[in-house]
Amino acid sequence: MKIFNWIFIVLFAISAGLQYNDPDPYIWAPIYLYAAYLCYEASRGRYNSKLYIAGLLVYGSYALYLFLDKNGVVDWFNEHHAESIVQTMKAEKPWIEETREFGGLAICIVVLIANMIWFKGKRQP
Repeated sequence: MKIFNWIFIVLFAISAGLQYNDPDPYIWAPIYLYAAYLCYEASRGRYNSKLYIAGLLVYGSYALYLFLDKNGVVDWFNEHHAESIVQTMKAEKPWIEETREFGGLAICIVVLIANMIWFKGKRQP
């Protein structure tokens, strides 16, 4: 699990750094840095369930918003026929940007849940 966390520390730190040219880096850099911090703590054997729950609540709420927003994932899927989201890194179409952001949040959520499950299993006799 230590290697898993170090991989995601690096990936989340890179993701935070790449936000410098994003329209809203003040939102996304902290999102990725918080996930990197929790992975760092997990790699050292530290686990604070309150920090994980707070992260999951924020990430989950924002993911739900991006999923249901007028330019969100549902719109991308239904109205734009699941158009490729990897054509170019400059997303001129808001539904592509929001779908990518949803994907980033989904990755953060999965990593946090994986750590929570691992720590829960580790603490039980």
